[in-house]
Amino acid sequence: MKISGVRADPLAGVRRRVALQSAADASGLATARSPDSARFLGLAETDITPQVRGAPGQLLAEIDELRKEVTRLKAQLADVEEIADRDVLTPLLNRRAFVRELGRAIAFAQRYGAKASLAYFDLDGFKAVNDRFGHAGGDEALKAVSKALIAHVRETDVVGRIGGDEFGVILAQADGAAAAAKAAQLAAVIQSEPVQSGEWMMPLHISWGVREIDPALTAEDMLSAADTAMYERKRARA
Repeated sequence: MKISGVRADPLAGVRRRVALQSAADASGLATARSPDSARFLGLAETDITPQVRGAPGQLLAEIDELRKEVTRLKAQLADVEEIADRDVLTPLLNRRAFVRELGRAIAFAQRYGAKASLAYFDLDGFKAVNDRFGHAGGDEALKAVSKALIAHVRETDVVGRIGGDEFGVILAQADGAAAAAKAAQLAAVIQSEPVQSGEWMMPLHISWGVREIDPALTAEDMLSAADTAMYERKRARA
């Protein structure tokens, strides 16, 4: 969450005094300095040499440089965290990041009783896709599934690649029935759009399972439960 607002500069007074002192020196009025400058620096008026007068300005410059360095380090850290959370092939979250987000959804349900569900997807016959179209074709299939999932969920939902040809979607504010309807819709979208690999078109088939978020379970237990639901549906179709 971004918070905007104007913060008072704690060094505004220092900056103002330094600017006034510099203007006085430039105009030849250095001898007319107020005793306030000496008190500000904690020195007697006779102790204020050109080096002492320049000390506040040098300090401010060093503080500004330090702020810039902190800003650069924060940006680099954000980039590293972004890379660490992303799947190596798709724009989705990787398993580690997805499990973390699932844990947050469980904690939210525990605290507020909010409804949410986990949908689990698996590409059927993915080994056959790799065997027929090669690993490049398999990669295209995974990218296509990722693109379809992202395009057909809300910004409040979370999509991740759990591993291999398995994907997860955290559906916020959705009970089990609503999640099942959404998962069926997503599967239909994926299966309706064959993926092109070279001169070939690859039809995709996908299985899915849904479990409503249970506040008593861990994130890994929730993944296991949704995975089991997916295999139960797959066996029922066989």
